Amino acid sequence: MDAALPSAQAIALNGDRIAAIGSSTAISQLAGPDTLSINLKGATVLPGFIDCHIHLVEYGLSLRNLDLRDTRSVAELKQRVSVRAGEVSSWILGRGWDQEKFAEKRYPTRQDLDEASPLRPVLLRRVCGHICVVNSVAMHEASITASTPDPKGGIIDRDTAGEPTGILRENAVELIERSVPAPSLEDYERGALAACEKAVEAGLTTVHCIVSSEAELRALLKLRADGRLPLRFYVFVPPEQMKAASQLGLMTGFGDEWVRLGGVKVFTDGSLGARTAALEAPYSDDPLNRGVTIYSQEQLDALIFEAHRADMQAAVHAIGDRAAGMALESIARAKNRIPGKDLRHRIEHASVLNPQLIRRLKEIGLIASVQPHFVVSDFWVGQRLGDDRARFTYSFSSLLKAGVLTVGGSDCPVEPLAPLSGIAAAVNRSDREEALSIEDAIELYTRNAAYASFDEKVKGTISPGKYADIVVLEKDPRKVPASKIAETKIMITIVGGKIMYSSASFFKMLKEKEKAAQ
Repeated sequence: MDAALPSAQAIALNGDRIAAIGSSTAISQLAGPDTLSINLKGATVLPGFIDCHIHLVEYGLSLRNLDLRDTRSVAELKQRVSVRAGEVSSWILGRGWDQEKFAEKRYPTRQDLDEASPLRPVLLRRVCGHICVVNSVAMHEASITASTPDPKGGIIDRDTAGEPTGILRENAVELIERSVPAPSLEDYERGALAACEKAVEAGLTTVHCIVSSEAELRALLKLRADGRLPLRFYVFVPPEQMKAASQLGLMTGFGDEWVRLGGVKVFTDGSLGARTAALEAPYSDDPLNRGVTIYSQEQLDALIFEAHRADMQAAVHAIGDRAAGMALESIARAKNRIPGKDLRHRIEHASVLNPQLIRRLKEIGLIASVQPHFVVSDFWVGQRLGDDRARFTYSFSSLLKAGVLTVGGSDCPVEPLAPLSGIAAAVNRSDREEALSIEDAIELYTRNAAYASFDEKVKGTISPGKYADIVVLEKDPRKVPASKIAETKIMITIVGGKIMYSSASFFKMLKEKEKAAQ
């Protein structure tokens, strides 16, 4: 990914840095008697993948809960909850259901969950995380009744009699979460390590990790202090933690090469799947609904300006075009009030755009942080938005053509962790106008991604002097059929010069090499 040397035969690592790149003959001459030399037999070496939008600690915690991603009906969901109710004595937690994939084509309700678990409280998040469904026991624990008002920025769905249906949207989810027993610090640490293990298996060497609590950040810092992190973290905190960090004089970039403060993650709206993304015009399949805005324009202006003044990079969640417009306006106003700061503010998701918003992104100088696998999951987007808006939904190619620095992420646990799945989704999309070349798609997760965290001098390309963060692929993704990109196997992941993951096929190759030498 280095334009000065697009390809080479061999690479030399020294300590935690890349020492040299070149021909096999030239690089082999650098080896000493104690040098470990590995013949990859034509495998492909790329810069380590960087996921620019991931909830990695949350994902790690979720591994112990119900995974409902492949659930195909409300009946199946109820059956799985019923089984779990017989296994636990406390809360039943889960995530991943999607009413669009249900045979019944409807949301589950508290009555459904009451039948499955009449005694245990249940909280099941939709795959997007912006909606949950709970049962009556959980509502009782949280003191949610027909008279409970909708919280600011949230909605409690109600039936025709005014009774809660069990569906909670956006900030209303917090009403339930307050009643769920909090994980211990050890739980957070175990969850983070479990997620890290899966991340390096997927070829990730850095993650831009969004944390939602002080406990998540504390766990990461504890693991860093103990030398147990196998990959690098660039962390985004919620506005409440931003204020505390700002009072201490902390700013974007504080930390070391393993855990650094990125900035603040700010929500402006919800998701398309939950119909809470804020749109300029109503949803095509819900004509009375334009989505939910978390803040007014004035409130968002104040929050973004606070981040800008405190030298904090703002990562602003904006999925709908109305939300994107609000975010662009707030960032532009902050930059006009205090010009000259290179904070590389970002729009996270940037899902529903139009040519005017894309031009504005370029004019303001913002980064678009996109999640290509949404293209696969949101198969219903044409029905939800109509053809005109769907044309500029997930408009990756249009962003690049306009000169907008665009980076890639997974939004895991919303989408799969694997960067190669995101790369494949960007290349293989059916609406070819917005499909990317394989080279451009890889850049989203390497060179471009490094720039988004001010790391372009130490990450993102295989260049002498940069961190020895690399991934070895069994095959060259540029040369396999596009339909097979996601199936490309990760053989080795190296972070800071150390092998953090190696596949069984890699060990087999080494054994064959040893046998041949004998």
